[in-house]
Amino acid sequence: MRPEESIPLTLEEHRELGAELRKVRARMRELCDLVTAVYGPNTQAAFSFSKAAGAVERLCSDMQAQAERDLPGYQADEFYT
Repeated sequence: MRPEESIPLTLEEHRELGAELRKVRARMRELCDLVTAVYGPNTQAAFSFSKAAGAVERLCSDMQAQAERDLPGYQADEFYT
């Protein structure tokens, strides 16, 4: 199935995915802060955690935009934020 033929996520699926991604984002922030505190901000480990946390942030932002496209007319602005 090509992307233009795909069926978008439902309202409930966006809610569930959003809840999971918010947990992941919060945990990544905690772990990034921990690694930075332990090893310092100028280490490869802290840099990698920062990049991973940023990627999760971008994923949430991208999924938020997708939810708004998938669910016009719904209050979709809080699923991934």
